[in-house]
Amino acid sequence: MTEGPKGTFALWAEAARPRTLPAAVAPVMVASALALKDGVFSGTAAGFCLGFAVLIQIGTNFANDYYDFIKGADNLDRVGPRRAVAAGLIAPEIMKRAMILVFGVAFITGLGLLPFGGWPMLVIGVASIFCGFIYTGGPYPLAYHGWGDLFVFVFFGLVAVCATYFVQAGTITANAWWLGAGVGVLSTNILVVNNYRDIETDRAANKRTLAVRFGRTFAEVQFAAAHVVWLLVVAALWHAGSLQVWEWAVLSAVGLGEGLRQLLVLRRNREPTGLIRLLGQTGRHLAVMAVLISLALTL
Repeated sequence: MTEGPKGTFALWAEAARPRTLPAAVAPVMVASALALKDGVFSGTAAGFCLGFAVLIQIGTNFANDYYDFIKGADNLDRVGPRRAVAAGLIAPEIMKRAMILVFGVAFITGLGLLPFGGWPMLVIGVASIFCGFIYTGGPYPLAYHGWGDLFVFVFFGLVAVCATYFVQAGTITANAWWLGAGVGVLSTNILVVNNYRDIETDRAANKRTLAVRFGRTFAEVQFAAAHVVWLLVVAALWHAGSLQVWEWAVLSAVGLGEGLRQLLVLRRNREPTGLIRLLGQTGRHLAVMAVLISLALTL
């Protein structure tokens, strides 16, 4: 491994892609807030869920770093945050070992959920790790065949929220499903921006993301639709009596305003360099929405 100028720890922290971590933290936060509102909150179970989710996100990022380099998707023509392997900062085999190590620690962490959720947690844990690996690896990498968006929506939305709620409540409510869908679509938008930026290099590497398959207009519509779904989720929670009318109004106004602003930025920046900043803003928007709706549910 070649050390970067900032040192080994900072290099690995960069490779973990902290901008993507809101996708791991948000579902645990909102599900735990809902559990607290419903009087079934368990700090221990929530802690195990958070550790597992963050480790799965980091492991998937390491796998992406390694396999995108091996498959040629990350090369000198790519514009965006640097990738450790492609930049020559971490040797491919070292990254591969790190990926296996992180997924292994995630599995061990997930075992801590068995007393709370039973055997379904083992199934979910193994499926999460497996899909994190085949996201860009294996004979049929999901991200290379246009399934990456569905993977993020399901595992970082529906599964993460509902599983976190289940290990605390012993059941899954309609509100948990709604929150899973809302977090899932906003998490998927992080991937949409990333794929929108990398259309040209992904196409050259035969990485058939939805943006590559259907073009920029489709990606823009998908991005806008995610914000609409979020607004519908907030409305559904208000209709169910889980939010007060002023909380619904604030969440809707912030979501709509920021969603429109981000959509305009996406449409006006066809060059990759103009989308790097938007990628971070999309992750922060997910974090802000998760914090606001968690506060609304608990306070």
